[in-house]
Amino acid sequence: MTHPIHERNEEAIPRSWSRRGLAIARTPDEKGYGVVGDPCIVRDEAIAAWRMFVFADPHGQGEAVSLECDAEGLPLRWSRVEPLRYAEPLPAGRKFFHKPYLVQEAARPNQPARIGGEYWLLSVAFDCDTKRKDVYRARSQSLSGPWLWDDAPLIPTGGPGAFDEKHVDAVSGFYFPERGEVLYFYMGYPLHAQARQLSPFGNAQGLAVQRHDEPTVRKLGEFLPPSEVPGHWTGGYLGGFQLLPGITHRWIALLNGSPTPPDPGDASIACEEPAPSLGGWAVCDEAWPVRNWKVLDEPMERIEAIPEDAIASGEGTNLWRHHALVLPQGRVALYYNSGSYGREQLYLKVGSRDGAMS
Repeated sequence: MTHPIHERNEEAIPRSWSRRGLAIARTPDEKGYGVVGDPCIVRDEAIAAWRMFVFADPHGQGEAVSLECDAEGLPLRWSRVEPLRYAEPLPAGRKFFHKPYLVQEAARPNQPARIGGEYWLLSVAFDCDTKRKDVYRARSQSLSGPWLWDDAPLIPTGGPGAFDEKHVDAVSGFYFPERGEVLYFYMGYPLHAQARQLSPFGNAQGLAVQRHDEPTVRKLGEFLPPSEVPGHWTGGYLGGFQLLPGITHRWIALLNGSPTPPDPGDASIACEEPAPSLGGWAVCDEAWPVRNWKVLDEPMERIEAIPEDAIASGEGTNLWRHHALVLPQGRVALYYNSGSYGREQLYLKVGSRDGAMS
């Protein structure tokens, strides 16, 4: 049964969510480690299925498909996560590619953008020598690949003192066909302290724009820094950003954040993004959503509110990158990874039918 892309061109934030449990389990390596997370879901009409791109350690980038849905279009199960197919080896160098994100149409949630006859896939590359991250782009005529990667970064790290001097991370991209431009949202990590009171080393959300017929991007700078309100759920840092058309606001965005500022003197695995990561919403009324974003005061859920049965299934520590799958009738399925560092898995919540904007 084919489920078309939701065409209402407006989304509401559900009042409540029901947990559906584990959506995709991690695949541990020989040491017992393994991660599946950072989902990005699009409709693949070539196979009448939903296709999910994920960060899947140990191979870095993976995908899964769901060929079977319920009457509302909600995937009933996902295939095993498999590595992406490449047309040729990844760009040279000791780089680990992860966190793939498929460029989508801004006004049509989960609709893959076809630009010049091709799909664009974004990925974060971690350089094993410099210990820095930047963003690369790949292109393919099919959502199943094979993907051909550009040789040079699409969005490189910033210059001395910039908010993104250390890393460009957790990128997402949205195509505005009426402008002929792709708008990129990304996490920018500073290498040096920024002019903030509460979180001088916390990452901020940055923007870059690219014309469909040009090979390079133009950085627009930082647009959403950590909150300066003590205790705010985004006071430490901000994470991935999914753009959606709104109802009472022109745009809404699903994002992650934390109240905990990073400590540059902490050498632990979580030093750049200390727990807890939380999911929540921001709103914007600009036609071109590059300024005047307002983050809502409360996240969707705090770690201490996770029910015991969900903790028993592996949730806890963090509620990492959230991604909304908008079903054909407008209901929203929410995928996110949770769990302790290095052992995260993908979980699912489904929104109530009575959505309401703040």
